[in-house]
Amino acid sequence: MRHSLLVFTLATAFAAPALAQEIAFDPASAKQLAGPPAEMAAMRAASPLEGAIHSRSALLSVRLDPVAGTQRSRWQGGIPVDRARVRALVFGEPGDLAHWQLRPAEVRGRASASLVQPPVASSFGIGNAQVAAMAYEFDGFSGDRLDLVLEAQGGASTGVLLIEGDPATELVSWPLGTRQRVGDRFAIAAVLDGTPADSKEAVLGRRAGRIETALLRVTDPAGAVTEWPMREDPKHADGTYSADFPLHQAGDYTAQVEVRGTDARGRAFVRTAEHLVAAVAASLEVAAGQVAARRAGDTRVALPVPVRVRAGGPDHYRALAEVWGHDAGGTAIPVAWIGGMVAPSNGAIELGFDERWIDLAGAQPPFELRALRIEDPERSVEVTGAERVEFTLPRRFVLYSARDITVDESMRMGQRPAGMAPMGTGKRLLLVHGYCSGGVWPAGQFGTASTFLDANQNRSNDQFALRIRNFGATWNSFGTVAHSQGGMAALHLYSYYWSGLDNATGNRLLQSVGTPYKGTNIAGILATLGNWFGVGCGKQADLTYSGAASWLAGIPSWARAKVNYYTTSFATTHWWVNDYCQIATDLVLSDPEDGTVEQANAQLAGATNRGHVTGQCHTASMRDPAQYLNSSRNATMNTNAAR
Repeated sequence: MRHSLLVFTLATAFAAPALAQEIAFDPASAKQLAGPPAEMAAMRAASPLEGAIHSRSALLSVRLDPVAGTQRSRWQGGIPVDRARVRALVFGEPGDLAHWQLRPAEVRGRASASLVQPPVASSFGIGNAQVAAMAYEFDGFSGDRLDLVLEAQGGASTGVLLIEGDPATELVSWPLGTRQRVGDRFAIAAVLDGTPADSKEAVLGRRAGRIETALLRVTDPAGAVTEWPMREDPKHADGTYSADFPLHQAGDYTAQVEVRGTDARGRAFVRTAEHLVAAVAASLEVAAGQVAARRAGDTRVALPVPVRVRAGGPDHYRALAEVWGHDAGGTAIPVAWIGGMVAPSNGAIELGFDERWIDLAGAQPPFELRALRIEDPERSVEVTGAERVEFTLPRRFVLYSARDITVDESMRMGQRPAGMAPMGTGKRLLLVHGYCSGGVWPAGQFGTASTFLDANQNRSNDQFALRIRNFGATWNSFGTVAHSQGGMAALHLYSYYWSGLDNATGNRLLQSVGTPYKGTNIAGILATLGNWFGVGCGKQADLTYSGAASWLAGIPSWARAKVNYYTTSFATTHWWVNDYCQIATDLVLSDPEDGTVEQANAQLAGATNRGHVTGQCHTASMRDPAQYLNSSRNATMNTNAAR
């Protein structure tokens, strides 16, 4: 059952015009990736569970009505709360918030709660994409309902609140599938506490309480809002609720789960989880038929996989697949995973690999591709795929003994293009900023360095990477020191495209600080806030838990091994004090965190963790000093950087 609520136009600023200014794809610049069978599992599509959101708060909108005879508008109501002391945020435009007031309502002639301290001005977001907020803290109320009044000067009609809940009652919400093409239905599940129900671990969701009502609120790319009741899933006995909705047009959807119920102590609660769901057009389809590989070098072959191309797709795609053959007894054996960025041409997309992988595996015909998936590179969402594609190889003139094969660059990345144009002279260290940001690094603390600047823009990891490549083409070689999403973009560049990174020499090729390699909860909430306010740079799926997991599922181990990363978090003062980098984001991130990224989600498997320090936050606008201004760490990165 669906209830249509309203249609509104998103703020122009939130439409992310930067993504329209894409850099054209050059097939000659793309690497042809490969790796051994041991890495196949890591390169397969991410499990939907990796996109799970753990929430102990609720993002709620309330309707304000005009107060007769005044220039003010007001909302009054009760919000379920399940903790003795509650923090709350009111979001709005900076100028408007000065005229807003959130206060305890009077119940039977007396205030229902007390305000612990005067409100604190704050903001919520990533980089310079921020929504202004006022932070309140309430205490002294009784029962499990906090009665509040929200007043605004003028004709405001909607107020947006973020209410903190007891972390012992945690909502876990996750996608139930990975199909995100126009015409598909996308399902989302929710359960209280524990691990999502489809995991290998046992879940007893009712230990945290009981969900009584659950709702999925969806805003489509055009701004239309619909609500879908979530129902208890009969396949599970743990209180899992789910609902699905249609993806009827390409673009970014926000899907907010809202659950209400009673916790294990009998207190009422409300929780929400905010998902960003990217839908892509079915712009490509793998065509049936056997593939005849052609020779592309002494040991390399090209596999032209036939596809049907429809209008409206990107100029290139990310493709990943597994090569399988057979042993002498006829049993299927894995040979290698292969992949890379590809562009449709003459009715096919072309994958390539080195035949030495076949010799290393001791494989023989028949051969096939398995688990082929072709994804939109802007969102790492599958556009088309095939479980199996048979292929034949051209006649071979040279066979290699497995013991004589050393896996080298050409086996992992393909043949370097001659000259790798455009390519300049000299060497450099590139200082890279993050999402919706600008030059953050103190350039004077680095030698032979230049600042990459694409200020206040919203770029996918792919488009971000191409801009770093083009900027770095001034020099023959370069390494990177990157902040936040810049670390993901630099890793993406090294993984998929030939650039000056491949000519660099030195100890550390890719270095990063505060990079959300596994995503941040802020990205989904920020996207949802953008439906009301518009948020400078716009929605970015690569920064969500789901988007980051999908992106990582195509990043090779040999590329990860070149990353050296650092993490930070706020300084702890006293055990009885709420410590944080940013009071607004503290309500939705799990400690330790730097105000934008949780330490747990700043990890990159296969890379080198250079350490975690406290007393440093993500940006200069937070409580403790900005992590990128640490002169000691900057000196270490400068000394060890490849150039």
